[in-house]
Amino acid sequence: MSLMKLEPDYWIELEQGYKASLAARHKLLETHGDMALFSSPGDSTALACHELLEMALQFVCHRYPACFAIEGDGADRVLVNHILQTRTPLRKEDALDGLKSLQILFDNIPEDFAIVQRDDTDGRYRLRAAAVCSSVGWHIGQHRGKPLRDIHGSVTDYATKMARSMDRYFARMPTDQPIQRGSWSLEQGRPLFLPEEGMREDVPDIDVEDITLRCDWQTLRRLPLTGAIVFNFKAVFTAFTKLRTEPYVPALLHCVLSEGDPRLITPGKCMKNTRAVVLPTLKEWEDEQTKAGVVPTDWEPRTLDESPFFPGWEAQWHEAQGF
Repeated sequence: MSLMKLEPDYWIELEQGYKASLAARHKLLETHGDMALFSSPGDSTALACHELLEMALQFVCHRYPACFAIEGDGADRVLVNHILQTRTPLRKEDALDGLKSLQILFDNIPEDFAIVQRDDTDGRYRLRAAAVCSSVGWHIGQHRGKPLRDIHGSVTDYATKMARSMDRYFARMPTDQPIQRGSWSLEQGRPLFLPEEGMREDVPDIDVEDITLRCDWQTLRRLPLTGAIVFNFKAVFTAFTKLRTEPYVPALLHCVLSEGDPRLITPGKCMKNTRAVVLPTLKEWEDEQTKAGVVPTDWEPRTLDESPFFPGWEAQWHEAQGF
C-alpha cells in the first residue's frame, strides 16, 4: 500500500494553478452534481463535515496567512479569501448542514475530501460524505453509503489480501497519527474526472509528448471530536518526458511496467497502447543515464532511498521554482 507517516505541515498544499483548479472543479460540479459532492442525512455526518471544515480552515489560515483569514467571533465569523477576494460567513447554524460545510471547502480548497464513519448496526466504516472531482472510471457518488470492502471491490487482491487488515486498521486508527500514500498511472492526456471506464480510450499511435504521469497523493486521518475518518487527495500531472532527467526513475519505471503483475499494470497503471510507447522510450533513457554515469551499470532496480523523491530532486525543484 506504500503507507507512510504524514508530515502534518504538508496536509493541504496550494499551487500556482489555484484559481484555474477551482474553476475546473466548479464546472465539473455544475455538470455532474452529486456524482462529485454529497452529504448523507444525519447530525453525526453533518458534525463530521463541520469538524473537517473547521480543521481545514484553521490549517490554511496558519499555513497561508497572506491568502486566508478568519475574522470576527461566534456567529459573526467570516472566512476571508484574499486570492479570490471573497468573504464567506461561517454561521453557527450551518454546523448541522453537512452539504453547506462541504460546499465552503469546495469553494476555497481545490482538493478532494471523503468522510467515512462507523455504522453502529454492523461496525463497518461507510462512505457518508464527499467532495471528489479526481476520478477516472468511477465517481464518488456511486459509492455513497457503501462499506470500504465494497468500495474497493474492483481493486486487485483487496478482498483476499487487504480487506480484513484495513477494517482492523480503521477500527484502531488514532487521531494523532495521520498517514499518506501515493498512487500513480501513465495516462493519455490529463484525465481528471471520467466517470465511465469506457471514456478512457486507449488511443493507438499516441505520441510520447501526449503522455502524462498522474500521481494521486492521498492522506488519511481520524478527526479528534467526531471520530470520523477523512480521506484527502488530489491529482497532480507531470509530463512523461520530464522523467528523462530524473536519476534512476526510467530504469525503475521500466522494471515495474515490464516485470510487474499484469493484473496491476494493465489497465490500472498503464493501458496497452501507452505501454507499447513508453517501454522503449524508458529503455532509451535508462541507457542514456547509464552511459552518462548517472546510474551505475550494475544497479538493480529497487525502492530509492529518497522515495518518494529521487537523487538530486531538490536542485531540480528549486530550478523549476526560479530560486
